[in-house]
Amino acid sequence: MVDCSEKLRSLREARGLTQLQVAERIDVSKAMVSAYETASKAPSIEVLIRLSRLFGVSVDYLVCVDAPKMIDVSGLDEEAIALLASLTEKLKHQSKE
Repeated sequence: MVDCSEKLRSLREARGLTQLQVAERIDVSKAMVSAYETASKAPSIEVLIRLSRLFGVSVDYLVCVDAPKMIDVSGLDEEAIALLASLTEKLKHQSKE
């Protein structure tokens, strides 16, 4: 069983959402969200996909696979995307120094 309980709780709390709000947004019961966060049940693939979309992270991130983190750039124009890419590269370079 994949344990993504701590990440789910952290993501939910970081966004100021209750378990009920998450449950409503991913179409499961509040009890299921609680079970996911206590690792007594594992979300199905379909629910993992809904959770990844809700929180703007990859399914790999939720299931603790070391994958690069992603930024959702939908809704940004090409200039803003280029600016983000440039900033990301600059920050990567600075952290290596």
